[in-house]
Amino acid sequence: MKQDKFKNISSFRRISLITVVAVYFLILIGGVVRSTGSGMGCPDWPKCFGSWVPPTSVDQLPNDYQDIYLAKRVKKNEGFAAQLEGLGFKSKAEEIKNDPTILIEEEFNAVKTWIEYVNRLIGAVIGLLILFTFYRSIALWSLDKGITLLSFFNLVLVLFQAWIGSIVVSTNLLPWMITVHMLLALLIVCLLLYTHYRSYRLKYPVQFKTEKPGLLYGIMLLSILLMVVQVVMGTQVREAVDTVAFQMGNMMRGEWIDMLGITFLVHRSYSLLLLGLTLFFVYKVYKYSLRNVSLFKWTQAYGLVVLVEIGSGVGMAYFAIPAFLQPIHLLFGSLIIGIQFVILLLLKDQKKLNVEKIVS
Repeated sequence: MKQDKFKNISSFRRISLITVVAVYFLILIGGVVRSTGSGMGCPDWPKCFGSWVPPTSVDQLPNDYQDIYLAKRVKKNEGFAAQLEGLGFKSKAEEIKNDPTILIEEEFNAVKTWIEYVNRLIGAVIGLLILFTFYRSIALWSLDKGITLLSFFNLVLVLFQAWIGSIVVSTNLLPWMITVHMLLALLIVCLLLYTHYRSYRLKYPVQFKTEKPGLLYGIMLLSILLMVVQVVMGTQVREAVDTVAFQMGNMMRGEWIDMLGITFLVHRSYSLLLLGLTLFFVYKVYKYSLRNVSLFKWTQAYGLVVLVEIGSGVGMAYFAIPAFLQPIHLLFGSLIIGIQFVILLLLKDQKKLNVEKIVS
């Protein structure tokens, strides 16, 4: 019986970890989609140019294909705007109704179409992985109902994310919709990490690992909050880059940085604050934590990923925003939040254990 319990836990942890890696891979591919300007490679959703396998040549499309898919997007946007109005977001609804950029229909480009199509295929695979994660969580119902319930909620969230993805397409990559899409992806990752960690605790009890867990927990909680703000600012910078790239016809990349405005300057300076807080946290963990334990190892990974993230940002700022660095910057920014969340979970358990020791 005990062996079956551990087998079920291990099975769930394995599939949930695979799903986390797959979601991060999708985030990387999403960065490639944006850096190549392929977001509107497929003007409809879930199909691509009305087919499950997209065309390879414009000759396979009707002469008025742009008008056809523009009309479909306009109809969908009218419905979405009505939903926003019903929820009380009238200003956002008006923005969708009156934004002229939404009415721009791109010409067919086979490379961009297939990049976006591959992105969607990977998204579909991840949807199946999330479903399988929920299926595996059912076996843990008798051990921890929360894992099963959260896995089901994550499945619902993924379906909602897919719908948001369709709105991103219909609104012609409306900037704030892309931001919502990104934040939902991070929430999905964090829920997967939480259920993965929670299942780990079914097998291995909490043991003493560090002193001053309350202090470290507070520093990490602040770091996460500041990092979420940085991610939102980063999406705004990305929006500014897209606008400048469109204005410049994707030419003269060396001039783009100077045209990004105050948001980029704040985003760049803000990273120094995050770097300082990261180094301070690493120092405190080194001072108070045992070596060769999960907290210490995760903290080392955290510091390394932050350095790579800042390095990729510096590379974009001083080397004319090379396209290959954009998805890397997005991926490592997302990894930071995931690692921060895992460290927070570790410290939460340490803090709880410390309180129990004091009480006893």
